[in-house]
Amino acid sequence: MNGFLRPEAAATLKRWREVIAALAVALLGLWIAQQPGPILGGFGLILALLAVAVLIPAIRRARFAASGEGPGVVQVDERRILYMGPHHGGSVALDELALISARRTPDGQLTWVLVEGGQVLTIPADAKGGEALFDAFTALPGLSAQQVLTARENPHPGTHRLWQRTQSPALTR
Repeated sequence: MNGFLRPEAAATLKRWREVIAALAVALLGLWIAQQPGPILGGFGLILALLAVAVLIPAIRRARFAASGEGPGVVQVDERRILYMGPHHGGSVALDELALISARRTPDGQLTWVLVEGGQVLTIPADAKGGEALFDAFTALPGLSAQQVLTARENPHPGTHRLWQRTQSPALTR
């Protein structure tokens, strides 16, 4: 089976597998909904609607997916982002994160820049496990999935600020 698909095609199918599965379940639900009887038809419609509800975040995750060919490994565990790279690494807590930027070099390489206090952690967007950053980023207040996807797909070089924690005014003085 190794020679059946080109590696690029296999990687694309793997990246979009969740979307393909959701579409297949939606089509199955629509087919079941066409069958006679209100119970079977209702079950098919519910199945199709659930598949469509899963489809939207699946598309976003597929668009954000990292190739895993970049240097280092990313892990997100208990609201903490950990990056282990060949030359540097570190970790930041989502609750302490102050700033997120996307930095694209002139040769097209994208790096996420995370700032926590005085610590700056740079993570290549194509690092293994980098797709876990999507859910971590979108869990932050005020940062939408569309902003993250737009930053990932922006081809222009430079540093673009995605999110900055707003400081709450002190309750006491």
